[in-house]
Amino acid sequence: MSRLLGRLGGAAAAHPWRVIGAWLIVLVAFTALSVGFGGTPHDDYNVPGTESQAGTEFLRKHLPELSGTDARVVVHGKGKVDPATLEGLRTRLAAMPSAGDVSQPRMSADGDTALIAVRYTIPVTDFEGTAGMDALRAAAEPLVREGLQVEFGGQVAENISAPSGTAEAVGIVAALFILVFALGSVVAAGLPLIVAISGLGVASAVIALLASVTDISTTAPTIATMVGLGVGIDYALLLVARHVEGLRAGLSPREAAVAANATAGASVIVAGLTVLVSLFGLKLATLPVYSSFGYATFAAVGAVMLASITLVPALCGLAGHRVLPRAVRKGTVAARDTVARPGFTARWAALVGRRPVVAALASLLVLAALSAPVLGMRTWPQDAGSQPTSNTTRQAYDLTAAEFGVGANGPLVIAVDTAKVPDVDGLVAALRAVPGVALVAPAARAGDAAVILVEPTTGPQDERTVELLGHLRADVLPDGALVTGLVAVFADISDRLADRLWIVVAFVVALSLLLLTVLFRAPVVAVKAAVMNLLSVAAAYGVMTAVFQTDAGAKAVGLPHSTPVSSWVPILLFTVLFGLSMDYEVFLLSRVREDWLATGDAQGSVVRGLSATGRVISGAAAIMVAVFVGFALDPDVTVKMIGVGMAAAVLVDATLVRLVLVPATMSLLGRANWWLPAWLDRLLPHVKVEAAEERELTPVA
Repeated sequence: MSRLLGRLGGAAAAHPWRVIGAWLIVLVAFTALSVGFGGTPHDDYNVPGTESQAGTEFLRKHLPELSGTDARVVVHGKGKVDPATLEGLRTRLAAMPSAGDVSQPRMSADGDTALIAVRYTIPVTDFEGTAGMDALRAAAEPLVREGLQVEFGGQVAENISAPSGTAEAVGIVAALFILVFALGSVVAAGLPLIVAISGLGVASAVIALLASVTDISTTAPTIATMVGLGVGIDYALLLVARHVEGLRAGLSPREAAVAANATAGASVIVAGLTVLVSLFGLKLATLPVYSSFGYATFAAVGAVMLASITLVPALCGLAGHRVLPRAVRKGTVAARDTVARPGFTARWAALVGRRPVVAALASLLVLAALSAPVLGMRTWPQDAGSQPTSNTTRQAYDLTAAEFGVGANGPLVIAVDTAKVPDVDGLVAALRAVPGVALVAPAARAGDAAVILVEPTTGPQDERTVELLGHLRADVLPDGALVTGLVAVFADISDRLADRLWIVVAFVVALSLLLLTVLFRAPVVAVKAAVMNLLSVAAAYGVMTAVFQTDAGAKAVGLPHSTPVSSWVPILLFTVLFGLSMDYEVFLLSRVREDWLATGDAQGSVVRGLSATGRVISGAAAIMVAVFVGFALDPDVTVKMIGVGMAAAVLVDATLVRLVLVPATMSLLGRANWWLPAWLDRLLPHVKVEAAEERELTPVA
């Protein structure tokens, strides 16, 4: 693989405009296809095998006008709202495409607020783009012109995602400053950004095309952009840094491109494939929306990985020696001297190596403290109550809670098979007597089916609402009555994800152990790396819990109050973070093993490996943290949580883990790090991540 990548790098450096032109053609072609045939992301809340899904399927068969998605229109005025105005709104809402049932306006006690519920005959995934919201806004436009406040809630409104671009801009600007500092050249700093943005441009088009043939979650493109931007800049930085190292060692630009692609390029391929394979763990969650996160992120990581090994050597070849710092180009600093100078990382690794027990125990205590809050983590899917107060869904939520009670934001929908439960009125009476129930609407009937709406006294995110749901299912409802609706769906999603988390963890960890053992032929190193990655993820979970489940932490990241951790986050965060942590593991261990094989010095190889990779890994981690912190500014709560969690994990991984635990544990284990049983030695294939003898690689014309 190294020789092939070296030849690819040499060819790209020799003919840069051909490579750049090819990428432009690919970018324009995919963009054109996405404009013509691309779809719009939307969330698929189907949860096969759950009671809520069974209830939805029952309604689709017997009461299709009540079986689809829903919307809530909240009208608020300074005084009493005119009934004639509301009747006109109701008529226009009923005329919308796919509108099945439009409720009579529900008035607040003082008459200044009305709530109209709309039930559709189709699921939310059947709406094209913003068609559902556009129809709602058009129906409400006359009221807005009259000076009334109209806000929208329900699945149709919550299913619209409109990224502001602020997160991406913050991450890119911060990354540019870090790159200039790390590489000492504006030209060299610009290359990783160009490469990452080019790859993401193609990935965005691919994601849009995927959305036309399968369900892609509304937040999946943003998550994919976050991960793709971080790893794209990192991969390109690794290649540029290795290219610069070659130039400083006296190689020509083409020779440096060959050496960089053969060594760092091989690490990029292995690291990228590790992330891609880890994403397959999302399929084990058995939820369509999770698969969509995997598809989108797979496209982003794959695109930036390919861009790195082709565009970086092309752009470096085009830039020539301008990627070197100005002082080196002008001769005021000797190029070869800058390579040999020992760095902080080497001195730090040697220091930790002298006190490995103390260093390991101290870092483990800090990691334990950071991880401790995870014991109190509570998960719940994102809903309107978690959104910023500027969102129409949040304003509708707050108006509804203030005027009708918080339970009106998340009614439980009970689908009743009247062939099995003939006494529907008796069931309604029994439900009204249940503690925690605020309101039970009269049953709507059609044939052998009935629907009962139950409003809890507590909000959708409240633990007591979930307890009420469990009580109704276990103790109150007879056979033939199924609870569905968004709250029930969310509760079933949380339960499913909690059950599947450990399956995903086992799959990803086992995969990483196998990969590292094959690559480095060192099962001890593989097990140690997996444990350290788990510690990083646990610390990220703890930080995320402490931030979002406390009022002070939530306000610090722009939320009005504490909120549960989104159910979507733990599994998604684990699969992505484990893959990203493996990136650093591959970058570091490939250098350490190369030195170990050459010298047989177990402790010295750690010091020299860290010295060779420390600055690049630290710079890459700083860029990742900057990008992820930028996404923590995103208004979407799920994106915000993932940004905070990833930033915390990468920061912990690049400091406590790579700078303390790695040198400490490797110093303690010594030669045992590289122990390999004879029987396993015979079974494992020989794989070289990086070519040790770069001098044998020659550029290709």
